[in-house]
Amino acid sequence: MSFHIEVITILLNGLQQGAIYVLLAVGLSIILGTLKFVNFAHGALYLIGTYAGLLLALDVNLTSGLLAEWGYGQLGLGLGYIPALFLVPVVVFVVGLAMERLVVEPFKNRPDTDQILVTFGLAIIVQELFRAMFGSGSLPFSQPTWAQGAPSVPFLSAIPISQWRYYVIGITAVLVLIVYLLVEYTDFGLVVRAGTRDPEMVELLGIRLSRPYLLVFGIGAALAGVAGVVGGPLNPVNPTIGNEILVPAFLTVVIGGVGSIAGAVLGGTLFGITQAILVSTYSAWAQVGLYAIAAIVLLLRPQGLLGEEEVAP
Repeated sequence: MSFHIEVITILLNGLQQGAIYVLLAVGLSIILGTLKFVNFAHGALYLIGTYAGLLLALDVNLTSGLLAEWGYGQLGLGLGYIPALFLVPVVVFVVGLAMERLVVEPFKNRPDTDQILVTFGLAIIVQELFRAMFGSGSLPFSQPTWAQGAPSVPFLSAIPISQWRYYVIGITAVLVLIVYLLVEYTDFGLVVRAGTRDPEMVELLGIRLSRPYLLVFGIGAALAGVAGVVGGPLNPVNPTIGNEILVPAFLTVVIGGVGSIAGAVLGGTLFGITQAILVSTYSAWAQVGLYAIAAIVLLLRPQGLLGEEEVAP
């Protein structure tokens, strides 16, 4: 492989991994920026999305877990990836709405430590529930046959990357653009942004913020579900994936700037490319590099790369 092809391969792998971080970070960022709620169960939504996508898209053979013991060793609807890509966000959106009503609303005005404890506890419960039902081993989540192998485009065909990685990048770009337009150029987005800056004044104007906030949480959850569907075929699928990806997602939000969609995109892309470079050169330092970037950014710009500096009252 020539040097140029190798460099392009690393960058594309970084963009693909960064796309997963971006999908998670955009949802986390708008939830944290709007509701001021620290959601450590966001990785659990990614976990639910991954397993839901697996069961909707494929037929799965279970060899361990309670479902296998109960006689459900063959499980899954086998609908294919396209239906799963549309159905999973709906499923996780509904889960997000339930989570907002049952968990977020009662703890919204509680201290951050309470929010962290209750959502992290919820994440552990979801993880152990999936471990009990599906077993602790990894399940195969193969890439769709129509997206395997390099694309037939002359230049891209020389790069040893499956088409699915390009789809991940493209799907992420489209969804982030939709969310950005929704937040910036609609009446719903205007209410959300106004509520973020001065919720008391918005309430005094007769606008109830509970419904927009509910939808914001649902949208963030749906993005995590999409991340699970598109990222599932690229990573091992097991009950620990939600908590494993949570820390990089939060670091992406922190270095990009809380509440900034553009910051989430920039942070996720930076993290993804850095990780890809380190994995291909100094793999032992791949995770250390992410924390080093976060530390440097926070030392130089505590509000994040594109975050707004808070003004003291």
